[in-house]
Amino acid sequence: AGPGTIIMASGVQDFNRTESDRLNEIKGHLEIALLEKHFLQEELRKLREETNAETLRQELEKERQRRLELEQKVNEVLKARTEEVPAAQQPAKPQTQANGTDKRSHTVCSRLQKWFCDKFGEYVEDFRFQPEENTVETEEPLSARRLTENMRRLKRGAKPVTNFVKNLSALSDWYSIYTSAIAFIIYMNAVWHGWAIPMFLFLAILRLSLNYLIARGWRIQWSIVPEVSEPVEPPKEDLTVSEKFQLVLDVAQKAQNLFGKMADILEKIKNLFMWVQPEITQKLYITLWAAFIASCFLPYRIIGLAMGLYAGIKFFLIDFIFKRCPRLRAKYDTPYIIWTSLPTDPQLKERSNATVSRRASLYYSYPKSWMLQTAASRSYVGSSAPTGISRDEDTSRFHTTKRGNFHEVFNLSENERPLAVCENGWRCCLINRDRKMPTDYIRNGVLYVTENYLCFESSKSGSSKRNKVIKLTDITDIQKYKVLSVLPGSGMGIAVSTPSTQKPLVFGAMVHRDEAFETIFNQYVKITSASSSSES
Repeated sequence: AGPGTIIMASGVQDFNRTESDRLNEIKGHLEIALLEKHFLQEELRKLREETNAETLRQELEKERQRRLELEQKVNEVLKARTEEVPAAQQPAKPQTQANGTDKRSHTVCSRLQKWFCDKFGEYVEDFRFQPEENTVETEEPLSARRLTENMRRLKRGAKPVTNFVKNLSALSDWYSIYTSAIAFIIYMNAVWHGWAIPMFLFLAILRLSLNYLIARGWRIQWSIVPEVSEPVEPPKEDLTVSEKFQLVLDVAQKAQNLFGKMADILEKIKNLFMWVQPEITQKLYITLWAAFIASCFLPYRIIGLAMGLYAGIKFFLIDFIFKRCPRLRAKYDTPYIIWTSLPTDPQLKERSNATVSRRASLYYSYPKSWMLQTAASRSYVGSSAPTGISRDEDTSRFHTTKRGNFHEVFNLSENERPLAVCENGWRCCLINRDRKMPTDYIRNGVLYVTENYLCFESSKSGSSKRNKVIKLTDITDIQKYKVLSVLPGSGMGIAVSTPSTQKPLVFGAMVHRDEAFETIFNQYVKITSASSSSES
């Protein structure tokens, strides 16, 4: 044996190592391919359910039959007219020969009818009623290039609006003292003399004139706030997978924040008019009554003058003072106080949950004798209730899912129900890497956490064997997991290890992964610490 054999042995080890790395890489690609295949199958199934091809075919057949019937009717009418014309001309010959005046009147009427049809026939056809056509717009497929282009278009389109809002806020903040003072004097003078509407119309005409000159090539910069030119990045032709995914995440985050702000505004307006906060809506109610009475007795000139003067003083002076003095604004700015105190729907839900938990804590803090008395009184009331009402109708007793009661779906005791954090569950897919078949490899469904169990409900209809129930005390390890390593970020999965599985169970494609992980981990620590303390 010499140095050659050592080199050969090391070469064989490197070859085996590279082969194992290749096998692992191929295995990872196979897992990704199976994931993509399963998700594509689910999307195809959803599309087939949403677009019923049979109903579309039936509607097309009906439309074709209607079109054929209309064509037949039109042909019949045209044939009838062509048959009537020569029949009307044949008896007309002796009359024309007998009387020339009738012929002249006939020709004059036909000329007038022809002239009327030529002049107004097109307009008469425009008023003909036709059935509406249900046109379905074709949606473009998702493309990174198209997405970036639309984002730039939206930014360019919203730039004039944002500049206008910036200039208004600069006027209210007295960014330029001379400009704001001149604008305040001109506005108050126009309102006092009743020239507010002509002033706004003149400003609109002036703005259009300036835009015309800018479009003709003039360089005009008329803005209170100096515009900052942002560097324009040239669009990339080819994006990597991570760049595309990061782009989609950025757009989704912006859309989420924008939709959240819009939803907050709409929910506040809805709650204002639906008497969710009676003390706030009462102020609006009294204000509307006062405005209604004032509009009935006072002339509109005085009402317009008062509203214009109030708007000018509020915009130029009161808002400036309130923005500089936040404490003063929090005490005396009534519109701001009303708007900030209006709740949104999530805030109302949190308040209701807080009141329920407070009532429960008060209930458990009372003495046992009082609880027994209340239980006896409730049982008495229940026994005296009508026979048509049963205990099964009490919906607050059991938590229900889409397929029935929670404890019946997972074969658990009646006390087991999801925690308050996950009453509706988290949408995810269960990846069981111990299974070899693709149908059992991935399952879409909903994940719940109870006091003692981790429950997964499969979305596919069938027996409860497809559901998964894991006891929290049986979990040996729980950690965050990244299903696809090629994507950026920390992933969207949770890996749970149990003694009954060789490989960890992965709950992937979970949007609220961090929230679910904290809930599961905290409950797991709570249960394990309680069990260890009871054993000790």
